[in-house]
Amino acid sequence: MNDGGTTVRIAPSILAADFARLGDEIAKCEAGGADVIHIDVMDGQFVPNLTFGAKVIETVRRLTDLPLDCHLMVMQPERYFDDFAAAGATGITIHAEVSPHLHRQLTRIRELGCRPGVALNPSTPLSAIEEVVRELDLLLIMTVNPGFGGQEFIPYSLDKIRRARLLLEEARSRAALEVDGGISRETIGECWRAGADTFVAGVAIFSSRDPRAEIGALREQCAVSV
Repeated sequence: MNDGGTTVRIAPSILAADFARLGDEIAKCEAGGADVIHIDVMDGQFVPNLTFGAKVIETVRRLTDLPLDCHLMVMQPERYFDDFAAAGATGITIHAEVSPHLHRQLTRIRELGCRPGVALNPSTPLSAIEEVVRELDLLLIMTVNPGFGGQEFIPYSLDKIRRARLLLEEARSRAALEVDGGISRETIGECWRAGADTFVAGVAIFSSRDPRAEIGALREQCAVSV
């Protein structure tokens, strides 16, 4: 469903980076042409893991001028909006599963000068965001169950990506359609053909011998899939 005129955006997830060399890791991503730095925020409640807070966002902001895509896998995400915006977040993506007041929350994110996004777990239907689709700058389709890096891509996610692209087109939305989970050279092309344009990759990039080259290789898989 994508054509040659759509831009491919690669978003390395620092969840898989070596934090002892974070500056170098991010520099490699920039050198490889990364479009966005993806920051996974987990609270140990909504997902079974605990990761980054505002201080890490501040640190990453000092290390790069790239947009910071902050994915909040947390309960009561609105508690973090002000601090994350002040720390340098470019976009804040929240989960529909824990956001009963999506319109109000997305409006607040935009008021803070950030790009609002909504993420959907594999079992969450697209109907959860139909009423607010015009408020989105990003729709994130989780292609694994969130909480850990390095999981295997869920194949039936491809149909959901296709339907998400149709939903955005019907709403005449220019929101990015992002996928996160199990993205590699083997899966990115299929996701691209299904309609995704933004790809979160952690293990695939940071576990490779040359992260800079891996970003290019991932992008190339989309180019050959047009």
